[in-house]
Amino acid sequence: MKFHHLFISMTITIFLGACNFTLAEDVTPPPDYVAPSPQPTLGPLYPASAPDISNGEIIYVEKCAPCHGDTGFGDGEQGKQLPVTVAAFALVETAHKASPANWFITVSQGNLERFMPPFDSLNEQQKWDVVSYALTLHTTPEQIELGKSLFAQASNCADCAEKFSNQKMMSALSANDLFRIIRNGQDDIPAFGINFTDDETFAVAAYLRTLTFATILPTPTTVSVISSPQGAETPISAEITPVDGTQVAATPEAVIPGVGDVSGTVQNQTGADLPSDAKVILSGFEHAEDPSVGPQEVITIEGIVNADGTYIFQNVEIPENRIYVAKVEVNGLTYQSDVAVVAAGMTELVLPPIILYATTEDFSALRIDSLQIFFDFASEGSAQIFAVYTITNTGDETVIVNMGDKQVVPFIAFPAGAEALGYEASQDSTPFIPTADGFAMPPSDLPYGLIAFASIPKAKEMVISQPALLPIDSLTLLLPEGVEATGDILIDGGMEAIQTSNFHIYTANGVGKGESFDFVLIGEPQNTAVNPDVTQNKTLLFGVGAFGAALILAGIWMFMRDRKSIEEYDDDENEFDDPESLMDAIIALDDLHRDGKLSDEAYKTRRSELKSTLKRKS
Repeated sequence: MKFHHLFISMTITIFLGACNFTLAEDVTPPPDYVAPSPQPTLGPLYPASAPDISNGEIIYVEKCAPCHGDTGFGDGEQGKQLPVTVAAFALVETAHKASPANWFITVSQGNLERFMPPFDSLNEQQKWDVVSYALTLHTTPEQIELGKSLFAQASNCADCAEKFSNQKMMSALSANDLFRIIRNGQDDIPAFGINFTDDETFAVAAYLRTLTFATILPTPTTVSVISSPQGAETPISAEITPVDGTQVAATPEAVIPGVGDVSGTVQNQTGADLPSDAKVILSGFEHAEDPSVGPQEVITIEGIVNADGTYIFQNVEIPENRIYVAKVEVNGLTYQSDVAVVAAGMTELVLPPIILYATTEDFSALRIDSLQIFFDFASEGSAQIFAVYTITNTGDETVIVNMGDKQVVPFIAFPAGAEALGYEASQDSTPFIPTADGFAMPPSDLPYGLIAFASIPKAKEMVISQPALLPIDSLTLLLPEGVEATGDILIDGGMEAIQTSNFHIYTANGVGKGESFDFVLIGEPQNTAVNPDVTQNKTLLFGVGAFGAALILAGIWMFMRDRKSIEEYDDDENEFDDPESLMDAIIALDDLHRDGKLSDEAYKTRRSELKSTLKRKS
């Protein structure tokens, strides 16, 4: 794999970070680099506390569904755009082979070969929560109830429930492993399911998995709908305005299932009084029937924050799986809650708190934890630089970053002599808050990530001087095979294999504020194709001030598409020796599309490319 292909493949993982649910589609684009040196040592491969399936569902909707699909069939909108098949958790063929520990490792370390990034923004318990939820997607409440009933009938395994509640043991076992234990026994567990059918055995395995959960998925219930007396008053505490602007009839209080209260709090840490007329906006989102469509906003409700910081919306529709998020605008900044997902049977939904902070334009509380610099030599005449910054706001105030007319991030500098191209948020970055002149960074225990793009002229010896406008704790330099670096503070880490290519890795302990990271590049990269200069791609040239995810997503996608289309044009010309082989390719493409293995858009695009190549070959 060529170096620029590696970076583009890492960039594609934008689609896996997906909706972090500002739900103005605050999607987080290209990922922080995953170090090629041995992966950091993971903690125990079992959860410290029983996984919370409800919390896991919220995380899944936010982090996983855009690629793996709402119901886990690998049919998410963003996953369809990837050149590989996305894992379908809801397929028993996939789920029965998976152990929680293996999936925990994948979530922690990522799998770039399948375009999946590591999810560093999740703590260990959150990872176990979402992994455990994913392991329920191939099951049904009826199956679990059947398994529970069969397990209760196993008279020769009266104390087995305690054994199967052992987190350490169960985290290492897949459904297939449990199947074998149920049928054949293991150690001090007797073979209590010898007479079960295969379906019954897997039903018991599904139930045994729930014994490790803090919460168990609800079983189906029959709900009677009680009609409201005609003409009865319908109390409501906030004006409900659907997205399409039509009037919504108010719903009788506490008489219709799927209706209830949505509440939350605003924690004011600004040091000033909350404005008396502070408005809170509640937005509800649902997934469309078409799995290729992301969450759609279905209702917006505007209310007032009470003097004590609380707010409540009464008689709101809260159907199962609806996603709610609230936001408050104070002093030109829009703060929002994390998302909450409605569970079955809920009559009250409490949103995570919205935290307001005092603001400052002083950058001294910002710390650059790491800087990772990638070089792409694919363009003729210039090298592209991708500098990945991991930044933490260690203070107790929101840092306001004004980019000015030139759209420059004032605490990030480009190498001397380089042409600045722009910035993007990195994969799994803590969400930035857009402002009129730039963006804001509230205090956060989790890091922010920025990628700074630049271009620098090629030379036999390239002298690079990277200024540090803030202290940088650690540095990593990645060079394609054939290119070497020299510098006073560089530590040569040797060659490392990443996927199918080798890269020369250099590290440094860091530099202080006002210093520079200096090194010289020599040599020629191996196996590098010539591609158009990224500076010609104007879709990349927008700054962080346009941090609405629609722009970020479109810009990165167009950047990748433009480069990929040129590469594929060249590949098509060389891939097919004659018109007959092209016809075979078109027929194979038709078969894939007919079988539902290729999206309409990808099918039409690729077929058009092949037909154009066929005309040139004929």
